[in-house]
Amino acid sequence: MDKMSEEIIRMEGISKEFPGVKALSDVSFILKRGEVHGLVGENGAGKSTLIKILMGIYPKDKGEIFIEGEKVEITNPIQSREYGLRAVYQDITLAPHLSVEENFFLGRLPTKRLIIDWATVNRVTSDTLKELDLDIDPRKKLKELTLAQREMVTIAKIIHEKARVIIFDEPTALLGEEEVKQLFEIIYKLKSEGTSVIYISHRLEEIFSICDTVTVLRDGKLIGTFPLADVDEGRLVSVMVGRDLKDIYSIKHQKSQEIVLEVKNLTKEPKFRGINLQLHKGEILGMFGLVGSGRTDVVRCLFGADKYDTGEIIINGEKKEIRSPIDGINAGIGLLPEDRKMQGLALPLSIMANINMVVYDQISTLGVMNRKEERKRTEKYLSELKIKTPSMLQKVEKLSGGNQQKVVISKWLNAQSNIFIFDEATFGVDVGAKLEIYRIFEKLISSGASIIWVSSYLPELMGLADRILVMHEGRCAAIVNNGEATEEDILKLASGLSIATKTGN
Repeated sequence: MDKMSEEIIRMEGISKEFPGVKALSDVSFILKRGEVHGLVGENGAGKSTLIKILMGIYPKDKGEIFIEGEKVEITNPIQSREYGLRAVYQDITLAPHLSVEENFFLGRLPTKRLIIDWATVNRVTSDTLKELDLDIDPRKKLKELTLAQREMVTIAKIIHEKARVIIFDEPTALLGEEEVKQLFEIIYKLKSEGTSVIYISHRLEEIFSICDTVTVLRDGKLIGTFPLADVDEGRLVSVMVGRDLKDIYSIKHQKSQEIVLEVKNLTKEPKFRGINLQLHKGEILGMFGLVGSGRTDVVRCLFGADKYDTGEIIINGEKKEIRSPIDGINAGIGLLPEDRKMQGLALPLSIMANINMVVYDQISTLGVMNRKEERKRTEKYLSELKIKTPSMLQKVEKLSGGNQQKVVISKWLNAQSNIFIFDEATFGVDVGAKLEIYRIFEKLISSGASIIWVSSYLPELMGLADRILVMHEGRCAAIVNNGEATEEDILKLASGLSIATKTGN
């Protein structure tokens, strides 16, 4: 088989400009048959633009696309489907009010004598789900499923359609540990059957686990394509961000003995019960647990987003009744929620409106806004947090994930919070944005603020947190001091197994 016949897709010299932005500049990309090809780069590097051009969502300004050696013009998504291209995007695009099986055959329901053949619909959907070891009722409405189950239905539907190329865009964003393993098994199966995969992820450990080759984009340009066997994670990160990284988790720690937050026997049935913790001034307290462990439920109650049943919350030695977000804000707590788009931001509003959202009462007199102060505060955080935007009036929905997260952080800095709760702060953001967020952590704790940080990515928790509170089925399994437990130890605790280690208070 010659080289050309191995290629399923070749993109040559692809360029694309948007008003004021050169999204892609002379980028080339080759995908081979049966290959799992990683596509990485910081937010704004051009990954999504390249994929959307391939899928016919955006027209290219320059360049050529070849499928199996034949030059093609893909001008709309229908054409890309005809060429056997499919994509699983971060935002699930199925119809939530229809059943799983109806979504499976959306727009192409089989008929028998002009009547929909529901028996075939159910049988084919059931068989495909079983083949992928998915325990999902085909007749259940999609909206009744978890987000992770909806994503797996999307993947099953695409596999059933016998795509030649499948693009996975941040596919593990909604998946738990077991579901990630299941996804990887599906990808291995696809590869063995000759299906080609483009895999986009900010989680580099996934790139190294599942991919054969990786292509790096930076600022809309091709930096290079490498066999995974020829690079390690440190080299790949350096190529992505354009600078050497000795230790991405190296920040100065500031933990003192002063207790700023104490939680006693906090309970919210059936989510969690009997939670006790102390947070010190200048400390980063990590929280880790498997899906359903209750970690997010705990921090939402600390902020007042949800109501707890019993227990005490003591801030700077004073007992507080935190029963609403207003109570949390007044107590000096800021929450960066797990779902920043739906719960942390007003996407249709400007950056300026989002940054000042919780302080408008402070910068208004008799109901009249001080526009000068509003702009001054916005400019301050745009500069300090290096938020990339053409204007402070830019709608937040137009920003990258990393810059959106910085806007949420700016909101709470503006409110002068001194206890920051970060729920998956670095999830779905690129390596460069992660490093900037780590530097923000360092700046916060150096100023005397304290951080509770929920994360499902153990390496960064173990690299940055002073202590880690491990949750298991709604209870605190242990609070582990930094350096006194391995990743395997913490996973055992999160799974309900005991280990021999020292724990912190």
